[in-house]
Amino acid sequence: MFSDERGAELRQLFFETARELLQSLNDEALKLEKSPTDGESMRSARRVVHTLKGDAAACGFHRFSELAHELEDALALGTLPSYASLAEILFAAADTFDAMLSSYENQVDPPSAEPLRQMIVRLTSNPGGRKSLEQEPPVSTPEVVWTEYEKLAVEAAVREGKQVYDIKAEIDPNCVMPIAARQLVLNALSPMSEILGTWPDQSSPQANKHFQLLAASNRTAQELTAKCRIPTVISQVTIEPVPVTAQKPQVTNSANPYPDNPASALGSPEPPKAKNPVPDSVSEPDRHGKSAAASENILRVEASRVDNLLNLVGELIIGKSMLQQALSELARNYPKEALRGRFVDAMAFQARVLNDLQRSVMKVRMVPVEQLFRRFPRMARDVGRQCGKSVELIVSGQNTDLDKSILDAIAEPLTHLVRNAISHGIESVEERRRDGKPEHGTLRLDAYHQGNQVVVEIRDDGRGIDLQKVKNRATERRLLSPEEAAAMSDTEALQLIFRPGFSTADEITEISGRGVGLDVVESVIHRLKGTVEIDTNPGHGTAFRLKLPLTLAIIKALLFRVEQRLYAIPLNIVAEIARAVESDLHQVDNYEVLQLRNLVLPLVRLGSPPAAPELHSSRRIFVLVVSLGERKLGLLVDALDGEEELVIKAMDDQTVETDLVSGASILGDGRVVLILNIPAMVERFSRSRPETAGGVNFGLLLSQAERARCAHAAAGRQL
Repeated sequence: MFSDERGAELRQLFFETARELLQSLNDEALKLEKSPTDGESMRSARRVVHTLKGDAAACGFHRFSELAHELEDALALGTLPSYASLAEILFAAADTFDAMLSSYENQVDPPSAEPLRQMIVRLTSNPGGRKSLEQEPPVSTPEVVWTEYEKLAVEAAVREGKQVYDIKAEIDPNCVMPIAARQLVLNALSPMSEILGTWPDQSSPQANKHFQLLAASNRTAQELTAKCRIPTVISQVTIEPVPVTAQKPQVTNSANPYPDNPASALGSPEPPKAKNPVPDSVSEPDRHGKSAAASENILRVEASRVDNLLNLVGELIIGKSMLQQALSELARNYPKEALRGRFVDAMAFQARVLNDLQRSVMKVRMVPVEQLFRRFPRMARDVGRQCGKSVELIVSGQNTDLDKSILDAIAEPLTHLVRNAISHGIESVEERRRDGKPEHGTLRLDAYHQGNQVVVEIRDDGRGIDLQKVKNRATERRLLSPEEAAAMSDTEALQLIFRPGFSTADEITEISGRGVGLDVVESVIHRLKGTVEIDTNPGHGTAFRLKLPLTLAIIKALLFRVEQRLYAIPLNIVAEIARAVESDLHQVDNYEVLQLRNLVLPLVRLGSPPAAPELHSSRRIFVLVVSLGERKLGLLVDALDGEEELVIKAMDDQTVETDLVSGASILGDGRVVLILNIPAMVERFSRSRPETAGGVNFGLLLSQAERARCAHAAAGRQL
């Protein structure tokens, strides 16, 4: 039917839209499971299957199309009492279709669909008492009632000398993709007309059979008719001029949706039979008279192109830093230069435009977390059934935007947390009943902005985390000595659950118990330069909070020096900066600490310790207090070098072999600065043993990283 290039493009579009349709199928199945008498969910599910059938047939995926056709026929025979069992079929169909899609994408044979076919056969082989949906009394289709805004748009077009037409199109019953018929007509009419209104809404079941348009044009009705007659798509087209009087149209209301003057009813020469206004299902753009062709403004762009654009913006930011550096040198060397003021104004203007450009490009990468959250209701339902628990998932904050790359990266950590919350956190029905709790456990998934971060929170109302059990299990596995466990605070004990292989489950199941999961969560979040916080209340539940940056490409950073080497850390994790002298530092269990007001702050020395401490007791140093969740740590540095916006450049493992460095950046004067991975540093410090002074020699590790970077830079290798 199509050329190879066009066919490949069509199949790629099918893969993208089919995933969204399968998610909708899961959503409708969940609604049917909760409300077995919901006839509208049943019809919506059938429409989804019908669309999948047509799209798959158009792409040549005949096994997929035939299976969808069998399911569509079975859904047409469902009765209200049988909808609960139909939900199970829809879940199985969604899983089968998803597996077939993956096979088509990987160009392998699709898996057997025999289990689903057996379920369909069982459904269709019990016709007793079943009433076909096809035999239900037809729903009366209301006549089109154009909105006040659309009527005003018609009058405005007439004043401009254009003719307004009422276009009625019937979709060919044999059209393989009826959902796209309207868009094809809109594309054909757009060059020669202005679309003022459309009916019905794209999601309406009537949209697969016919639609109606208001079009303003200087062309004749015959020319528009020729454009609308698309073979195998549109079977019949009727175009009539719309008579419009000079009288101001009356506002449509439910009591009398049509004005008294029949001529102002926009193409309805006879009084309408229906007395209903435009249905509420009409999409918001249609209600305000905007053209449905506005969907043409949505472009599908590869993520790599957006990444390349953001990388170019990053290079511009580096160029801005270079100009600012040159301007500062000009001000120092030629303070009375007359052109300096003009340079300053030009730089300020460029900085404003560049900041707007950066924000605009970053917004292009932002997507709502709803794209990720939509998969979890089905997952919570399946895991709850496997564990024999009744769980309700409540989702909020779906419209919170997050960088697409970060959204993709946190899919696996969120999956682990949701599964753990159901298997570990929420109790069984008997246990909840015994504790006086509702039988249904509640799991809440929320996302919201907090400063320049996005917080994704998973909260349950289960049993909470037994900290004593955590300590005992850590002692059994010899991760801690009994003395260390007894002296450990609650915050430190909570961090034990992130150890690889650690689990408090009494038995291993398909869901949990192997100690794999939470360590993956922490490693992924740290790689994204985020943090994980835990808040638990025994007997009342646990909350995990994933705090993530808005983007990974550009950060505000604090620059500092250690032994004449320049480093940077994200500014948002710096809680405060303190001054101290060497004599203020103390040794506790071979760790250096500082008494900062009422807090005993553990310290990490990023440089080498002084050779003779008694000779350097008065040496002044800076202490950068970094905060990661409930943990605070002080970084000892020699000098501060100011704040700057840095473009992060990734470094491969051959350049820097330590996880203490998350990337590098280039300053305006050409210098390369290493960006420290503070979460990894805090984790390394918390897991170190105090047998040797200082635990981990961070100064030695960073010196090795710096020498490796300089060696590769000297060899001409790019970062």
